[in-house]
Amino acid sequence: MRESGFDKTIAVAPMMDWTDRHCRFLHRLLSPSAVLYTEMVTAAALTYGDSGRLLAFNAEEHPVVLQVGGSDPVMMADAAELGEQAGYDAININVGCPSDRVQSGRFGACLMAEPQTVAACFSRMCERVNIPVTVKTRLGIDDQDSDAFFNRFIDTVADAGCVHFDVHARIAVLSGLSPKQNREVPPLNYERVFELKQRRPELRVLLNGGIRSADDAREYLERVDGIMIGREAYQNPWSLTAFERLLKPEFELERFKVVADMVRYAERIVGTDRVQLKHITRHMLGLFAGEPGAKQWRRTLSERAHLPEASAALIDEAATFVSAA
Repeated sequence: MRESGFDKTIAVAPMMDWTDRHCRFLHRLLSPSAVLYTEMVTAAALTYGDSGRLLAFNAEEHPVVLQVGGSDPVMMADAAELGEQAGYDAININVGCPSDRVQSGRFGACLMAEPQTVAACFSRMCERVNIPVTVKTRLGIDDQDSDAFFNRFIDTVADAGCVHFDVHARIAVLSGLSPKQNREVPPLNYERVFELKQRRPELRVLLNGGIRSADDAREYLERVDGIMIGREAYQNPWSLTAFERLLKPEFELERFKVVADMVRYAERIVGTDRVQLKHITRHMLGLFAGEPGAKQWRRTLSERAHLPEASAALIDEAATFVSAA
């Protein structure tokens, strides 16, 4: 997979209901080097649904990874092939989502208890595609949070040929906690991810979970191959520019250049394929977080982007409140 051209990787995590193609377009403007991930798409949806719509993305997003959820090796291979045909740079297997709906479909984090199933999916997918197949996982599930459990999972999937693991440095609690709580309540344990890299140095390991500071990330990058930013990238998208400078210290960008590019993007895409302005601007609300006028920026977009007559000009109008502050 073409990443940044550097030894280390900065990635934006797959986030359900957040990292759609409009969000990824914005993130690409803010970080030219980051590897972007789609929201999780189920293999069943790609097999039986409108795969063309589900797989649509902007050419500017590369490198972009399709995350797929499922546990049937044949269906997962079919999904991987569709992703490769659509032009994705890699396919990522979701072994981290803790939601009840995902568990009922027997995929996501519950598959940590079935490493042979994940290995079988990985192997079948690799037989069908020529792009990398990777795995995103957690440290454990419920009371199965020992080093032995985690190592067994990693080693089984690695023995099938997987060399790239994105590790959310928390366990998943499959009963009793909501998906939101699972992103916050189980404690982070970065040391176990660092230990994985030390134990299996030949594997490519990305650290995910709670990373909010580029200064902290610089230290983590000394111990793993990359970092994956989640909520910070969404709630405070401008923070991506600081993470970008970890790879390219000379990188500079003006916020209003991003606004202008998003206006042009909205002019191009609103009205096509049922896209409305609100689908784009909802990802931009945090762009001026902490800046004077940010509240009015958010209010203008939140209150008016959903209106039938809303056009790209509304983004420019909202930006005047920030520039005038």
